[in-house]
Amino acid sequence: MNILGIGTLGGDSATALIAGGKLVAAMEEAKIARRARRNELPSESIDACLTIGGLEPKDIDIIAIARPVPDALAGTLNLKLRERFPNAHMALLDHHEAHAASAFYASPFEEAKVLTLDRGGDLRCGACWSGSASGLDLEEEFYYPDSLADLYTRVTELLGFQPDSDEHKTQWLSAGADARFIPLFEQITGTDVTPRFDRSFFDPGRLTQGGFSRKFLDEIGPAIDTPAVARGLQAAVERAVVRLAGTARNLCIAGGLGFNALLIAALENSGLFENVFVQPAAGNAGTALGAVLHTWHEVLHNKTRIDTGAYLLGPEYSAEQIKLVLENCKLHFHYLLTDDELVSTAVEQLIDNKIIAWMQGRMEFGPRALGNRSILASPLNAYSTENLNRYIKHRESFRKFAASVPAELAAEYFETGPNSRTLASVARVKPAHRQTFAAALLGGDLIRVHTVRRDDNPLYWNLLHAAGKSSGLPVLYNTSFNLFGEPLVCSPRDAVRSFFSSGIDALFVGSFLLQK
Repeated sequence: MNILGIGTLGGDSATALIAGGKLVAAMEEAKIARRARRNELPSESIDACLTIGGLEPKDIDIIAIARPVPDALAGTLNLKLRERFPNAHMALLDHHEAHAASAFYASPFEEAKVLTLDRGGDLRCGACWSGSASGLDLEEEFYYPDSLADLYTRVTELLGFQPDSDEHKTQWLSAGADARFIPLFEQITGTDVTPRFDRSFFDPGRLTQGGFSRKFLDEIGPAIDTPAVARGLQAAVERAVVRLAGTARNLCIAGGLGFNALLIAALENSGLFENVFVQPAAGNAGTALGAVLHTWHEVLHNKTRIDTGAYLLGPEYSAEQIKLVLENCKLHFHYLLTDDELVSTAVEQLIDNKIIAWMQGRMEFGPRALGNRSILASPLNAYSTENLNRYIKHRESFRKFAASVPAELAAEYFETGPNSRTLASVARVKPAHRQTFAAALLGGDLIRVHTVRRDDNPLYWNLLHAAGKSSGLPVLYNTSFNLFGEPLVCSPRDAVRSFFSSGIDALFVGSFLLQK
């Protein structure tokens, strides 16, 4: 059965495809179309998934859609799908059920507690599930406005960031900050197992400053200590989620709060669970993955798990396609004949303290660069922090980049967990190497680490080992290849445009090298 999954038609839409019993593609519409689509079908990601799967619309057997369906589409959606996919049946599932399926069925667990937490929609802002061989069973729902994710968005606005977009900035700002506002935020959330917010800290009539009341604003003072406020929020949210999760052998997390790497680390380190799992597209886009996995297991009653691999599920481009773009743009380039030459040339640039863009293979699913759409620098470059953040990414100094390391060598430098495979958690630097990675520390000894398995990404794994052979350090700083708030680059044309709009020194796109 060929199953096409569509997630979150109201925004952050994405498409996933299971064909022949395999997950063959998954991608966000915004990465393909280079713009957000709201209240319409994600046509470009649908087309890209079909192309990767070698399918025609008539070959699709089931279209699985994660609710909610926006009012603007409700009257015509079925007719549009019927016209485009003449042989397909439709399967609809609840938004949080799609979140839960995206986490549990992508996990390695036969049984798990599943916690889904997002901002809110259709009155719900979360749910707790029990996952087993018989499927997912709903145990409890959590309701808006007692929403931890909504509180996070409100504080993000209060601190001067873009709400519903920059929550990650609030997260990283919190690392290592003053803890004096933790009790204040625990007053807001309460300390019961299920959050019940104290509404006296909110003012429904205030349209700015996160909608907080004068009572709250007086507590934090007129000159807002933004790191301390962020720390108070982060700690209170972590504690609330730990209480919600309770105890279990295995825990799966999905929903927008699943993007919070410090929260995932807090759950990993709580001692309440043997294993914690979050898949890298934990937010709304991940409901497309949840839709196809739910259909595979709970509609078609398949027991065999679908391998989600390393989440490198987007398009890739042939040498002919890349060359056509470069020639069309009248660019000078050098063609590298073998993978060995590609890797050795990249290492030469990195050892020479150059910052390179690395676009190889299939695009990542989710917002994090996992070695195929990355900007890379050597940790031995003393100016890598300043150059990456200030002159290339144009972002705040507290937003640190990740350290990619071969999985089998990670323990020499870092204390990591399994979620470092997809950059979904944070790790600790071992004392002997703290000075080496000082530029990437979030606070104390915390650092973002990406552990790279050979089977997941052989070319990137080879690059890390080659860097280690040349410099003695098999670690590279890795940040996402995107600029100006755009999603990850997808196509060669996206890569070229971002390269020439930045201070990146060299671009390796497939086997082609461009330099400035």
